[in-house]
Amino acid sequence: MTLSNEATLVVFVHGLWMTGADMWWLRRRVKRDGFSVKQFSYPTVRCNVKQNAARLNDFLKQYGSDVDVIHLVGHSLGGLVIRQLFHDYPEQKPGRIVTLGTPHLGSAIAHIFNRNRVGRWMLGNSIECGLLGNVAPWLGERELGVIAGTKDHGIGRVFCALPQPNDGTVAVEETYCDGMTDHFQLPVAHSSMLLSREVARQVSHFLLQGSFARL
Repeated sequence: MTLSNEATLVVFVHGLWMTGADMWWLRRRVKRDGFSVKQFSYPTVRCNVKQNAARLNDFLKQYGSDVDVIHLVGHSLGGLVIRQLFHDYPEQKPGRIVTLGTPHLGSAIAHIFNRNRVGRWMLGNSIECGLLGNVAPWLGERELGVIAGTKDHGIGRVFCALPQPNDGTVAVEETYCDGMTDHFQLPVAHSSMLLSREVARQVSHFLLQGSFARL
């Protein structure tokens, strides 16, 4: 089924330690494809994933009467917040989901950070139902497209030898999710994927078609 981008909103959900400003280029490019876009910002370490999912639910309610379809695009931790949203608040508008570099199976880097006091302080409450892999199950409520990066430039090279391939922070094998619709790998790093024209093209394609473009 193809969903038109008319009367459609795309909501972007940023990752750990970010504010949403990092997703500006991605939002801009998706907007050029004819979508209306909004950024959801949340306290990534002060609140846990369940609390931030509740905040996201409240945010989406603002637009319920204005649009027919709401797509969601989450980077890293943002993808886990989206998963929790559909677990706790399944009655959402129709729409598709794309996650970018999201550790659906848990993050090896987060496990390393969690071993010491400073690391636990840096992660804050993001580890609750989140980065350690204890995330709510995905029951296939929506079409879910997963983009994983394979350019290993990031903090992972400093703290541990991540399995190959990886995006420098999250291993490709950590991005798989039971019940996902499509999985696509691109030669981008964890943060720089938000600047990639090809990532933006693939996001828009999935939101419209329910699959990634392979030509």
